Amino acid sequence: MHNTIKPKVTLVGAGPGDPELLTLKGAKALAEANVVLYDALANDEILDHAPKNAIRIFVGKRIGDHVYSQDQINQLIVDNALTYGNVVRLKGGDPFVFGRGSEEIEFAESFGIETAVIPGISSVVAVPASQGISITKRGVSESFWAITGTTSDRRLSADVALAAQSSATVVILMGMHKLPQIVELFQHEKKGDLPVAIIQNGTTAEEKVGVGTVDSIIEIVKQRNLSSPAIIVLGEVVKESHKLKGFYEEFLSKEISR
Repeated sequence: MHNTIKPKVTLVGAGPGDPELLTLKGAKALAEANVVLYDALANDEILDHAPKNAIRIFVGKRIGDHVYSQDQINQLIVDNALTYGNVVRLKGGDPFVFGRGSEEIEFAESFGIETAVIPGISSVVAVPASQGISITKRGVSESFWAITGTTSDRRLSADVALAAQSSATVVILMGMHKLPQIVELFQHEKKGDLPVAIIQNGTTAEEKVGVGTVDSIIEIVKQRNLSSPAIIVLGEVVKESHKLKGFYEEFLSKEISR
């Protein structure tokens, strides 16, 4: 039987959290999987698209708790493809946006295994959109930065300091533990009044939001008890959101009356 097995690895982006934001192509790939290796997904319902008899292996990383190292995950992908055939590697968001997907594909290809990539809807754009924030808007923001808050050596990306100098919208993933440093960099550029939104568990039923300015956001995070996983959005587009407008109108009127 094993002679007829044709190994294949398909990298699938699970989207930002809402299970309905998985793509049709992603759902079809899952339906044909013999094995699914999956991360700490915002919603495990996505796994229901895989056949009941498919092997499911959790290989996710949570802060400070790695079930497998990246090298072990790479090896598991290859071993399962060679043993069982069709492997789906399911990753939250888009697998090529801070997802180390390219490393996994390159490793599989080094064994001559056929690979495919099915993009996912990235939380970089989808999570702000869920709160009515358009990360680009004519006359307000003509570009955006998407930055990882924590690099592989656990530091804040040096790009945050560069982004703080620009007029672009800045979207920071995995940055909650570095929020004081991020605030400091924007304050250094005299941007204390810049609107900020922090969206935890975006696009899911557990979504929580805190909005303020660079100067006030740390206090807002405490008040709202916000934590990871969350996305930090800094830029004038935040106050353009139809959902958040009321807050900023109220905030500005308080500032004026001071």
